[in-house]
Amino acid sequence: MNIHTTGANTADWIEQTKSDLRASVDVEQAFAKVRDAMRREVDAVRDTAVKGASVIPEVSFETVRDAKVSRTDINAIRQRGCAIVRGVFPRAVAETWNTELGDYLESNDYITKARAKAGLDTYFGDLADAQPQIYGVYWSRPQVMARQAPEMAITKRFMNSLWDTDAPSGPEFDPDKDFAYADRTRRRAPGDTTLGLSPHMDAGSYERWVDPAFQKIYGAIFAGRLDDYDPWRAAFRTQTREFASPAVSSMFRTFQGWTALTTQGPGDGTLRLLPIVNAVGYVLLRGLQHDVTEGEFCLARPGRALGVDATWHPDLMDGIVPIPSVEPGDTVWWHPDVVHAVGNEHHGSEYANVIYIGASPACAKNEAYARRQAPHFLAGKSAPDFAAEDHEVDFVGRAVLDDLTELGRGQMGL
Repeated sequence: MNIHTTGANTADWIEQTKSDLRASVDVEQAFAKVRDAMRREVDAVRDTAVKGASVIPEVSFETVRDAKVSRTDINAIRQRGCAIVRGVFPRAVAETWNTELGDYLESNDYITKARAKAGLDTYFGDLADAQPQIYGVYWSRPQVMARQAPEMAITKRFMNSLWDTDAPSGPEFDPDKDFAYADRTRRRAPGDTTLGLSPHMDAGSYERWVDPAFQKIYGAIFAGRLDDYDPWRAAFRTQTREFASPAVSSMFRTFQGWTALTTQGPGDGTLRLLPIVNAVGYVLLRGLQHDVTEGEFCLARPGRALGVDATWHPDLMDGIVPIPSVEPGDTVWWHPDVVHAVGNEHHGSEYANVIYIGASPACAKNEAYARRQAPHFLAGKSAPDFAAEDHEVDFVGRAVLDDLTELGRGQMGL
């Protein structure tokens, strides 16, 4: 069956996949083993947090730029599946971008136009909390400038280098080159209570069980050997096929990420992470247990984010922690299998604003998307992975071809 098939037979397909996966392993025993391992991991996360230490590894841009990141820090990032790179951009630059982006949205009356097109984006529709109020603009000058900045390219190369690119048919991707993935921006007002986003994974929902490439990636997990699973092995990662839907990424991202435009941290309704990179093993094996409806994998839905909650995944929930405070110009990164969420309420006194920029290294899958994306940039249309709201077609002040540097043109497939 084609992975993009929809309809009544999807449940039958899932049921057959479950039967095939269960045939090679005692799923109850395998899950019990993974559950015990995750409980220990979560206890370690909570113990660190209670002591007041940050669970999220942090490095400075200077050490990244100068290739001086310590082996200890690299191992910590690989264990946690996430990192903060401080000072990628000077504070003054990020603050200027924040002001310019706000002016761009206001002068083009974004709010009024967005209300007229509400409901086109349903990607988060199955999650417990409110749909996030994320601004569907992709081509403001601050967004484009940040994506094509040399500092961003340096940071992405470092993040990509954490992966083992060896694969049966040759390197899975080129860690030194990148294609730009145009994403949106978040601007969350102080006191806001409408932007909560319950825990989830992106980059695939029930595909993680049924897609042949994902089955190869997670083969050790499905065989009950979590210790043999390497979350940093890139083989087959660029060959997965995701169920098409607004906001489902068609690019392979080594890391999702964002760049802070304002100061934000715990209590500010911002990012929360489960800093356990192999927790995906718990989620996958949980979906194969016999108390789950045969045509389902817990919270997996076609074209939706893969939800994680206390009903199905209670052992993971206490490990979800807020990121520490970040400053304008800092960047945050997390592995595509890392569970993440957004705090329900913003109790701070300032806006919590970010530009979403992930790491999407050069490979055939990413180049194909970049070439589809390029004409959307030239026309001011929404990026192809997202709902066709096309707000910026007539926006004054959006970035145009002449704003791209040589690096930027290459990243855009131009």
